[in-house]
Amino acid sequence: TCALPIYQGTREARKCAACHSFDEGGSNKVGPALYDIVGSPIGSNETFKYSDVFKEMNANGDVWTYETLATFLAKPRDFAPGTKMAFAGLRKEQQIADLIAHMRTLSNDPVPLP
Repeated sequence: TCALPIYQGTREARKCAACHSFDEGGSNKVGPALYDIVGSPIGSNETFKYSDVFKEMNANGDVWTYETLATFLAKPRDFAPGTKMAFAGLRKEQQIADLIAHMRTLSNDPVPLP
């Protein structure tokens, strides 16, 4: 059963793949590449042009923790007013948990679970 959330998360990630790359060394698309995003500073991809709100979060030292990712994925525009991201968010907590479980695997040194 341990692999099930990751599989479900892979399915959830397909919703994001039109705008984001999940591959190691992947390039930006409409949105920034997301490989190894868990634990990284918000707005830290130097090759992506972020919205002002993400630039501000970066300047404040904000980080993509499991909690911040969950809040963002639920309602991106509430988390980051002024974001250019058009996606409305994931409605179900299980979808968010599955996607974050998948995103955690996209690292050579995954952040420990809380």
